[in-house]
Amino acid sequence: MKSIWDVIKGPVITEKALTMKDEPESLGRSGNDRQMLTLKVDRRATKPEIRRAVEQILGVKVDEVRVANYHGKMKRSPGRREMGRRSDWKKAYITLKAGQRPIMYEDAV
Repeated sequence: MKSIWDVIKGPVITEKALTMKDEPESLGRSGNDRQMLTLKVDRRATKPEIRRAVEQILGVKVDEVRVANYHGKMKRSPGRREMGRRSDWKKAYITLKAGQRPIMYEDAV
């Protein structure tokens, strides 16, 4: 990767992702006190690159990084007959170490 700013594209803002970020014991994670962030990252980024970028940009310690690759959906443009396709993307689930300050997306960057 070129720089840490090329690795992270932005946060994933869904109801499930915000619940995991705000409530550490939600969604079957009982007994957990660590915050989990969900970020959209570059498709070619590796786990060590993602870890390094999050630690430098947000100033926290990362415990675990998990990634998921998503294929773009087939979409039809309005008024056109042919089908197009959205681009593929990668999502990273970042678990922070216990005792780290909570991250608020609006304060981070």
